[in-house]
Amino acid sequence: MEFNIRRLKDSDWETLVSWWEKWPEWTVMPKDFYPDNGKGGFIVEKNDKPIVAGFLYLTNSKGALLEWIVSDPDYRESDRNLAIELLITGVENVCKSMNYKYVFSIGRNKGLINTHKNLNWHVDEKSSHEMVKLI
Repeated sequence: MEFNIRRLKDSDWETLVSWWEKWPEWTVMPKDFYPDNGKGGFIVEKNDKPIVAGFLYLTNSKGALLEWIVSDPDYRESDRNLAIELLITGVENVCKSMNYKYVFSIGRNKGLINTHKNLNWHVDEKSSHEMVKLI
């Protein structure tokens, strides 16, 4: 059984919303908050079953942002971490191919933070807060 990583499609939106709604303390942002109106990211599947997804915000600098990583809370297989690693390294490779030098991410989930550490990301140990304002 192999993983597959692909770009998000319009048809993935409802799946992502259902995942966000199942995770406690998660706020579903409007579709137009995400890059390419909810299609600007990647999703990892195993046997055509979606497992984890994240959004890639491209900038006019040498840095890109990998954000809003979410996984299927009902996925109980032991290889969830491998799927998350594939998402992160897949995004790293896309960014490298586009001549970006940095990938930035924000997170509070300890498992996700540890995965980033295991993939040699620098993790600031001081907590921070996400701030959003509707203007």
